[in-house]
Amino acid sequence: MAAPETVPEPAGQAAGPGVPGGAPVPEAGQVTATSGGTQLTFRAFASSKRAMSGAAIIVAMGLFCYVGPLLYRTNQVAVNLGIANNPPGPGHPLGTDQYGIDILGRLMTGGQSSLELGFAVGIASTLVGMLYGAVSGMAGGVIDAFLMRIVDTLLAVPTFILLIIVASMFSLSLQVIILILTVLSWPYTARLIRGQALALRPREFVQASRGMGATGRRILFRHMVPNTLGVSVVTATFAVADSVYALSALSFLGIGPPPPFTDWGTMLTNGVNNLFNGYWWQVYPPLIVLVLVIVAFRQIGDALNDVVSGTRTDVARRRRRFSLLPLSTRPDLGAD
Repeated sequence: MAAPETVPEPAGQAAGPGVPGGAPVPEAGQVTATSGGTQLTFRAFASSKRAMSGAAIIVAMGLFCYVGPLLYRTNQVAVNLGIANNPPGPGHPLGTDQYGIDILGRLMTGGQSSLELGFAVGIASTLVGMLYGAVSGMAGGVIDAFLMRIVDTLLAVPTFILLIIVASMFSLSLQVIILILTVLSWPYTARLIRGQALALRPREFVQASRGMGATGRRILFRHMVPNTLGVSVVTATFAVADSVYALSALSFLGIGPPPPFTDWGTMLTNGVNNLFNGYWWQVYPPLIVLVLVIVAFRQIGDALNDVVSGTRTDVARRRRRFSLLPLSTRPDLGAD
């Protein structure tokens, strides 16, 4: 009788004495980052108070930026010097800036640009890095060495200095900044995913798939990519936070996209110029929302990192019950 065409699915149960180390064999599509990690599921996410507190902040900021302008309508284009630099009061809950534009309305529109860039860079860089790293780790040998040298070259490029150089030569737009940040962000994800793929390649279910005649493409998308999805989700959250910070830093230095584009960094620049005049309402609102968004994404990434790496302990949970810091700036998932 001819052999079945389908690839056998791993049982996902503890291996018997014949399996070295007695390690559990993950199911196809199971999302795990390391052999000691925990499966990344919605239940695991919901059980982390740090992740849920960060997600609540992100959802609230999304509603504030996209639903808020529908309920609180302001004119963010016309200049009205008659009400310039007005403090918070009736009609303008957060006051006005030096052009007479409502601060609360500008926070909403500026947040749209920041969140759109953050999510675009986070998703794009994660998808590219995930596929690139999985292919490199699965190929191995000379191909892997060559692909990793490309990654090392891109990682050696100072992102912020490159953005400053490009801004001095061309007029940056939101799309150009997204492209540059994506090109310079995906190598980090690729290096992490490549390390996970190298660990998965000798596993029993991958070898069984090869023995049954599965193609490299099927192994890549059936086994490698799903089993590294947990690491990819963690790196994506940090990429979003880093991208929002990068855009704000560029705008704060005055080399971001030109007007009428606005974001929280531009608001900070204009507010700092008037801070010594006593116009505090032009600085603190954008500063607070910027810090909240970055901290929220890092809270989510740090909590997910604990889940997929299996480093959460009962003591750690009790110490972090109020979703406090410290935060890690990069996921501790191991690479290479």
